Amino acid sequence: MEEEEEAIGFLDKVLEDEDVFLLEECELGTPTSPGSGSPFLVAVKVEAGKGLEMRKLVLSGFLASEEIYINQLEALLLPMKPLKATATTSQPVLTIQQIETIFYKIQDIYEIHKEFYDNLCPKVQQWDSQVTMGHLFQKLASQLGVYKAFVDNYKVALETAEKCSQSNNQFQKISEELKVKGPKDSKDSHTSVTMEALLYKPIDRVTRSTLVLHDLLKHTPVDHPDYPLLQDALRISQNFLSSINEDIDPRRTAVTTPKGETRQLVKDGFLVEMSESSRKLRHVFLFTDVLLCAKLKKTSAGKHQQYDYHELEDMKMKISALKSEIQKEKANKGQSRAIERLKKKMFENEFLLLLNSPTIPFRIHNRNGKSYLFLLSSDYERSEWREAIQKLQKKDLQAFVLSSVELQVLTGSCFKLRTVHNIPVTSNKDDDESPGLYGFLHVIVHSAKGFKQSANLYCTLEVDSFGYFVSKAKTRVFRDTTEPKWDEEFEIELEGSQSLRILCYEKCYDKTKVNKDNNEIVDKIMGKGQIQLDPQTVETKNWHTDVIEMNGIKVEFSMKFTSRDMSLKRTPSKKQTGVFGVKISVVTKRERSKVPYIVRQCVEEVEKRGIEEVGIYRISGVATDIQALKAVFDANNKDILLMLSDMDINAIAGTLKLYFRELPEPLLTDRLYPAFMEGIALSDPAAKENCMMHLLRSLPDPNLITFLFLLEHLKRVAEKEPINKMSLHNLATVFGPTLLRPSEVESKAHLTSAADIWSHDVMAQVQVLLYYLQHPPISFAELKRNTLYFSTDV
Repeated sequence: MEEEEEAIGFLDKVLEDEDVFLLEECELGTPTSPGSGSPFLVAVKVEAGKGLEMRKLVLSGFLASEEIYINQLEALLLPMKPLKATATTSQPVLTIQQIETIFYKIQDIYEIHKEFYDNLCPKVQQWDSQVTMGHLFQKLASQLGVYKAFVDNYKVALETAEKCSQSNNQFQKISEELKVKGPKDSKDSHTSVTMEALLYKPIDRVTRSTLVLHDLLKHTPVDHPDYPLLQDALRISQNFLSSINEDIDPRRTAVTTPKGETRQLVKDGFLVEMSESSRKLRHVFLFTDVLLCAKLKKTSAGKHQQYDYHELEDMKMKISALKSEIQKEKANKGQSRAIERLKKKMFENEFLLLLNSPTIPFRIHNRNGKSYLFLLSSDYERSEWREAIQKLQKKDLQAFVLSSVELQVLTGSCFKLRTVHNIPVTSNKDDDESPGLYGFLHVIVHSAKGFKQSANLYCTLEVDSFGYFVSKAKTRVFRDTTEPKWDEEFEIELEGSQSLRILCYEKCYDKTKVNKDNNEIVDKIMGKGQIQLDPQTVETKNWHTDVIEMNGIKVEFSMKFTSRDMSLKRTPSKKQTGVFGVKISVVTKRERSKVPYIVRQCVEEVEKRGIEEVGIYRISGVATDIQALKAVFDANNKDILLMLSDMDINAIAGTLKLYFRELPEPLLTDRLYPAFMEGIALSDPAAKENCMMHLLRSLPDPNLITFLFLLEHLKRVAEKEPINKMSLHNLATVFGPTLLRPSEVESKAHLTSAADIWSHDVMAQVQVLLYYLQHPPISFAELKRNTLYFSTDV
């Protein structure tokens, strides 16, 4: 990892803030675009019936997006004829040359796609499983030379359009509001789009067609006559994409300077700096008298506009897919170049995950009053940095200014002195390092000793996940004591975790002590400690008791671990009069309700008093409270409402999660699980939309109505993200694997270990829920009314 010097903190910025970045090998593609050595292009054996059904969904979705694309090209061509007509008059709006530059090859592209659409449409509408259309895609791919000419001219076309807009008001009005016809079945007859946006559509379309070919191949049986034709079309498309980007030469610079002698390095690590509301990952070096911030050149990974990379769970899913692909390559003794390319892609995804994950603010001020805002993922790290800086502040430091030469010398010393060499991502780890634990860690926080005076005390638990730490549980506040006895049990989900951290806090009730960066009252950390989760020690069925020492304080706790494959087992309740472990259709029929009473009551209580609770649904409730609520709901006790109003809100949230986890089959059903996994893996947005709505429609009514009810609730929770820190991504991570799980038979047939279950399935489960959470509101009536659901977004 190369770094570029930039000193901040106790110094003002000295060097220019210039980002140097590497361009991705296939810039016009998207993260899943099949390219040379792409991990996403895998040969899949397709079961005939299922594959052909998915094939129809892919094609009908693509057909809908083709219609929109043709309408966009038509809108672009519409002003061309009148502009040409005026070009030969005494008062031309544009010259012939300007018109030909701006609209270069648009007519040809329109005619190619119109012919393709007219031939494909009847084949999809009069569907027959043996229908062939590979020759249409092959012909479309063979005409990509027109796109090459368009792409080569694209920059000049944009510049010409912009210059003409500035010099001619009439053209400016035309280019700012082009009318695009809506699809045949759409309520909107027209939408207004700028010329600049429409000129980008053909560039976007090449990638889209390549993704669709990838999806079609995945769901076309190898013996189908279309298979070799689609393969050929995909090969042509991929070659075209790589030819466009092969002349891009990455810029590289290196810094090699002699070692600085006078200062000592106290601490270093990777932090995210917030600068003008954009995030930048920094390697921060704290010396005895200066804080130096080195910029990482690979921050470029977030610069490509085509990459929809801002979804954390999407990144995790890609990391897991790449990880398993690397393992496959290694097992098959694949080429080292292919493995390196996969590792590079994985690094870029992990880098973005680290860049976008931290939310805890940490502000540093310099002598001149200028401040810098960093974000960290864990309060543990924040307190480490704060303690290190506060120790140094007690020294009598002299103000000074470094010249650029001195700054270079200091930066050079960083490379030799640094204690943290690699960004904490798995692609930097050795192959023989532990992959971490996947499953559930049960932790009982018993008590603590060693406090010098009485205080209001509580503990939080953090575990690592994908290179950063997340807070997972919080005990209640034990008031005015030197020996708190919590005895509270929590169930924490592990995602390849290797460490457990325990932090002990004194609760602050003084409202004047508010952190201005996130408006939260800052509680005082009394102590913190960390233990490694050793698989040998943890993976036993018995509780293992331990003591963790921190700043003279001793916290006693116990833990045991359940692997993920064990947690997949759903045991139906023998007592059909209860609600836990009973089919949802049985419960709703008995209650004469559309949504089970337990779901409605827990949701109502969370919305009433828990919607602003930090970490709601992520922070575990106390296990004994959850079991007490479960018993009351199962017995249909008349005191339910009274008990709910008195209960800790995290326990209520935990009860709701437990209800869904203990259903005899997941809410989204065993039958549809493989189809959800296939649908979310589709690369083309229109095909994905078509498929995902079709799958919802296929759910039994009680499951569908309950799912839509929960969906709207989770969206309302995410609206309070600035306060509760629970984004749609966080909520999808919590609920996805609960609502959508492989049946025991399926998981045994396909997977070999708990880690495999995580990497193959859990990420995709999260993605499915995230897809519906990010979707515009879905109504039960409209879903049932529409037999075919098309996306209008291309």
